[in-house]
Amino acid sequence: MTSVKSFLVKSAAAERVLAAAGILAATTGAFVIGYFNPTTAGFFPVCPLHAVTGLNCPGCGLTRGFHVLFHGDVLGALHFNALLPVYLFVGIYFLVSLSLIVVKGRGLSFNIFKPHLLWGFLIVLIIFGIMRNLPFYPFTILAI
Repeated sequence: MTSVKSFLVKSAAAERVLAAAGILAATTGAFVIGYFNPTTAGFFPVCPLHAVTGLNCPGCGLTRGFHVLFHGDVLGALHFNALLPVYLFVGIYFLVSLSLIVVKGRGLSFNIFKPHLLWGFLIVLIIFGIMRNLPFYPFTILAI
């Protein structure tokens, strides 16, 4: 019979291994996006919504935006997706949390992601998705 303490130790070790794997996957993905140009490399997936309807979703342009951001072009990154700083903040927060899980066994608190903030972000995504598909100035600036 296994004790509760040995179960917790095993699950804590497994959590650290999974966190390390998450860091490795994110780092590898960032390297691939930074090294290969998404506009010329043929292996990056296309947005299914854009491929089927021609509309830009709130995530369209993120891969190209991160590519130019990794090469130091901040304005170019914002041109591809104006919400890129928000996605970058969330990504860095998750990476720091995963790093702390690997090192300390405990990550950052996710209390900052309160339900009202998540609902607000969802509303911002919907409004941004609508605005970037409006066919007149100044909203055409948001389209890619």
